[in-house]
Amino acid sequence: MAGELKGKRVAILVTKGFEQIELTDPRQALDQAGAKTVIVAPDEGKVRGWNFTEWGEEFRVDAPLDSANPADYDALLLPGGVMNPDYLRINPAAVKFCKAFFDAHKPVASICHGPWLLVEANVVRGRKLTSWLSIRTDIVNAGGDWRDEEVVVDNGLVTSRKPDDLPAFNRKMIEEFAEGLHERRKAS
Repeated sequence: MAGELKGKRVAILVTKGFEQIELTDPRQALDQAGAKTVIVAPDEGKVRGWNFTEWGEEFRVDAPLDSANPADYDALLLPGGVMNPDYLRINPAAVKFCKAFFDAHKPVASICHGPWLLVEANVVRGRKLTSWLSIRTDIVNAGGDWRDEEVVVDNGLVTSRKPDDLPAFNRKMIEEFAEGLHERRKAS
């Protein structure tokens, strides 16, 4: 995997309460593949992760959401956790940032509860994806074709269910991010 993503910039959009391993593990894989990863958040300074059942570590925000430009990035990573995507989906700037990657046909990877933001951005209609089981109905109601699989790839969109799926998620994420732009129909 070394060098596959050399020269690629990947935005990691989070806010407080992201599932820590769903940021750290994919970020490490991306960095090892040569990508430049950037934590984008509506918060200033630092954001705190959630470590399974308790608060986790703090991570430095590299780019504040209010000044981050999706055009500056080649791909987007959306970690899950329950709080993180729930806060992001009610933040109009976060929804707009996410949707811009789909509008530009850039690859996106989302795990666990992360697809909640995809539902809010209205980009799941007609697409195959997976997530944490409890948000399946939200995805189906938004027109998505939900699957109970370790990893689902749909034309540049990579999704997985939970931390146990991270090895498969990371492999497919790197593969799709390396491919670059993906022509896909826009969700209606």
